Amino acid sequence: MDNIKSNISDRTKGIICIVISAFGFAMMSAFVKLSGDLPTFQKTFFRNLVSCIVAFIMVVKANESFFGKKENRKILTLRATFGTLGIILNFYAIDKLVLSDANMLNKLSPFFVIIFCALFLKEKIKTNQIIAVVIAFLGALFIIKPELNMQVMPALIGVSGAVCAAIAYTCLRVLGGREKGATIVFYFSLFSLIVIFPFMVISYKSMTLIQFTYLMLAGTFATLGQFGITWAYKYAPAKEISIFDYSNIIFSAIISIALFGVFPDKYSILGYIIIFGASLYMFMYNKKLDKIR
Repeated sequence: MDNIKSNISDRTKGIICIVISAFGFAMMSAFVKLSGDLPTFQKTFFRNLVSCIVAFIMVVKANESFFGKKENRKILTLRATFGTLGIILNFYAIDKLVLSDANMLNKLSPFFVIIFCALFLKEKIKTNQIIAVVIAFLGALFIIKPELNMQVMPALIGVSGAVCAAIAYTCLRVLGGREKGATIVFYFSLFSLIVIFPFMVISYKSMTLIQFTYLMLAGTFATLGQFGITWAYKYAPAKEISIFDYSNIIFSAIISIALFGVFPDKYSILGYIIIFGASLYMFMYNKKLDKIR
């Protein structure tokens, strides 16, 4: 991304990166679903294994640091800790809740990102940016149509997963100008593998070749998503680009049609229109800011 022509603003680069990330995570979810009834820790382990290998190669090739600068390691560890917790809690919610409910809870993370960035990074939020994010959230409700009969504990765990993911993304915003993307991803992936490995071994279930292939593909697209989100928050504040993370829902719908033959209903289509409209508004607003500055 750093080689993109300089006449493209950092905000636009951030938007491109977060849309790429959304696509990567949508594909990851599809392959995780295709892998079948395997333990959550096993899926999580393989999700991060590929990311760790790719990041390792990139760090070696660029002759960068594996563990970052000494002064950044606390933030790197904080990002890795909450990132790992976010994945585990989100996967648990998917296992225990209706999938649409779990996805809805996961989509709360952009809201928490904006809140945390405002609280801890002192990033000011404009009224029209808040309105656009709320509109996108309402669009997501039309698509996901969450049920109201969720059991309390799994739902709270799902919300906790979104909070943890938001803290991790807030850390990315801090680390963006201090560490290379490959270093950040490697640190997180290695940390996650070490923490998850004992639990994966205890709950391990033998896999078929096709299941293993699906998990490798899930890990590959998770890597794309991970690098995308890492670069996105390096280039732009969360308040200006987090809304575009909702493109994940549109990608997921397209993938569902292509792979599972599941077509969206009229409410979902209405949700796509609402999200697209909110995203277009934010994009035009941000382009206007670029001209002013």
